Amino acid sequence: MNTRRAADAEAGGEAASATVLCQSCGAPNAADRELCQRCHQKLLVLSGPPSEEAEEFAQEREGDFSLDEHLLERVSILEEAVKRTAETVGRLVDALHKQEKNLLVGQTGFATLRELLERRRLIGREEWADLWQEKMEYQLRALEKRERFMSVKDRIAALYQGDRRPDFLQHLDEAEYALFAFDVERARFCLEQAFKLDRDNYELALFLGETAFNEGETEEALGFFTRVLESKTDHFEALVYSGVICHERGDSTRAEALLKQAVSIYPDAFLPLFSLGAVYASHGDLSRAVAHLVRACEIDPVPQALYLLGNCFHEMGRSGDAIKCLREAVRLDPAFEEAHYLLGLAYLDKHWNRKALASLREAQRLNPRRLRYQDLVQFLSGRAGHPLPGVGSQASALMTRAQQHAAKGEADKAIAAFQKAIAQEPDNATLLMSYALLCLSLERREELEAATRRVLELQPGEMLRATASAALIAALRSEGKFREGNRIGEMLLAEATSNFSRTIAHYEMAYNLAEMEEDLDQALDHARRAFELAPDELKQFPLAALGWVHYKRREYPAAVDCLEKSNELGPSPTTLTHLGMALLAAGEEDRARTAFGRARSLDPRVGALEEKMMECMKDSARLLERVERRQKR
Repeated sequence: MNTRRAADAEAGGEAASATVLCQSCGAPNAADRELCQRCHQKLLVLSGPPSEEAEEFAQEREGDFSLDEHLLERVSILEEAVKRTAETVGRLVDALHKQEKNLLVGQTGFATLRELLERRRLIGREEWADLWQEKMEYQLRALEKRERFMSVKDRIAALYQGDRRPDFLQHLDEAEYALFAFDVERARFCLEQAFKLDRDNYELALFLGETAFNEGETEEALGFFTRVLESKTDHFEALVYSGVICHERGDSTRAEALLKQAVSIYPDAFLPLFSLGAVYASHGDLSRAVAHLVRACEIDPVPQALYLLGNCFHEMGRSGDAIKCLREAVRLDPAFEEAHYLLGLAYLDKHWNRKALASLREAQRLNPRRLRYQDLVQFLSGRAGHPLPGVGSQASALMTRAQQHAAKGEADKAIAAFQKAIAQEPDNATLLMSYALLCLSLERREELEAATRRVLELQPGEMLRATASAALIAALRSEGKFREGNRIGEMLLAEATSNFSRTIAHYEMAYNLAEMEEDLDQALDHARRAFELAPDELKQFPLAALGWVHYKRREYPAAVDCLEKSNELGPSPTTLTHLGMALLAAGEEDRARTAFGRARSLDPRVGALEEKMMECMKDSARLLERVERRQKR
């Protein structure tokens, strides 16, 4: 009987005293004790006065009981438990070793298969590796979504209050099975069907909104987050996500209001402070931006926040503070090209020319795609009067719609519209090349590479072939595949029948060799040939390449001369940046500062605030971790 009762016993004229016998050792204990004074077991009290037999039994047990024996018994039990645990761990280790061996055998089989296919020239090594990585990243994202869904599934189910609960739960189960099969699209469809049955389920709306946001579908994501806020006006995650999306759409007033509300709810959370600081920075309100970004960096000094804070300090003329922030940013993320570039400009403001040049060189080394090949490819795309294959009416309408979406900044809708058009006319080189140009401007390298390779397979006219080759080499160069890009250039040069195509081939190969810095003599030869063969409308491009090769060869006066002439024909941010680097290396600091200023005015690298906000927002694990930590406190 587990309920304690007070027992008063009177015996033989002596003072009354309460006694409780231990059920384990029989020792008498005071009635107000919870544990036995001898064996320390929890006392279970039986009502009624003790009998004479109980007292005799207690006296017998008292003589026999030993605390040492009791502890020895407990230790023996623990030893047995540890022994069983050790045996289980041993079996798990053996199973892990077997699994490791099986994985090694499987990996060897895949490597053998790849080698055989490469020998028969059925696949390319780089193509295999790229596709493998793409599939792996997709499955890792699906695994992350599955873990996130499993953590909220019970809460989603508990919020449902309708009369079709079996159907609702079935949709949730189907979504779970789809995620276990790494079928994210099927899982989203099932969850959207469940959401139709319960529009007020804010947990489900939040999960769908996060999924859409991570896929780049910001309009759809904002709709889900709005539903969350209709049910819970103070929902922290929905406030932050909605604020960031509104800022990206240009609705700064709404973004500021939402983020301020999020900060008021959790004043020590990183994301709303960082996002609100970015909003103020985009409006030029640098003092308020700095106040919020400083607090954000104190909470979590991520490179993106340090970069934006350093940019604000740089714009305010506080070069010393900017250098401190940007140094920390590149220490945390050595591959942060924009931070290296801005750090170089901050060093230049302090007249630390050697450090400035080193940072700018590191930025150029990290990101050679800043060479802006879009300028050349856009020039090539039909401007020379060469007729291009026609496009059907339906595909043309879809292409026009895609271009309208692209003009509005709706990248995903533009890509989807183009893909529908290509599905109708899969062998139309004009349509494929227009799609490739869109992918080039959006830096969608995988889609760009597939489209341009398809154009080359169709063996189009020389203008389209040169355009597709230039775009494909640009995509390969951005991935560091310089040698493969040069193979494309050599093929274009071998098939060229005009100086126009030869100019493009020499120009591309000159830039690739300059970036590799392996054969700068050959790079100089290609650049000179490109300049000699180039028609007047293309002169600025081989001049820029020639100047960059001279810079790599440390021939700074010649580099300055070529880059200045190129900018006179057509200034571009990259050519101006290269000119600034050449001038700085030549010791002409003032002229270098002017060139960098012109480059920033044409293409301010620090202006992509929304991109930095999105980078942080897509790391939703940080957001959720901090919210949960705050809720626990």
